[in-house]
Amino acid sequence: MATTQYTNTSGRRKCAVARVYLSEGTGNMTINGRDLQTYFPSLVLQYKVNQPFTITENIGKYDIKANIDGGGITGQAEALRLAISKALIEINPEWKSSLKAEGLTTRDPRMVERKKFGQKKARKRFQFSKR
Repeated sequence: MATTQYTNTSGRRKCAVARVYLSEGTGNMTINGRDLQTYFPSLVLQYKVNQPFTITENIGKYDIKANIDGGGITGQAEALRLAISKALIEINPEWKSSLKAEGLTTRDPRMVERKKFGQKKARKRFQFSKR
């Protein structure tokens, strides 16, 4: 039995980029060659990744193969969540309203602000000395 390749979408968060290949299956998730529990050991991050499936009631119906690059572990989990949400919407547009109500279809635009010269960090200044 050949699995139908459904969609290829990408999600981004901070500097993390996730490319997702979603197909019908038994719920296997492979992220950069590893399964979900070893790639994201934290239960909070596993919950974030599985959130689109729980909202649309599709747990265990689709296999995911994902390539994630850049950023930290939280940014990668949220990028993967966005990519999965976009892929599910491509499969069934009726799920868009429920995913949008939870805020899973919007890319989070917040990025790290760059460090400015003459300052310690982006906003923090060096200590001012009057004398």
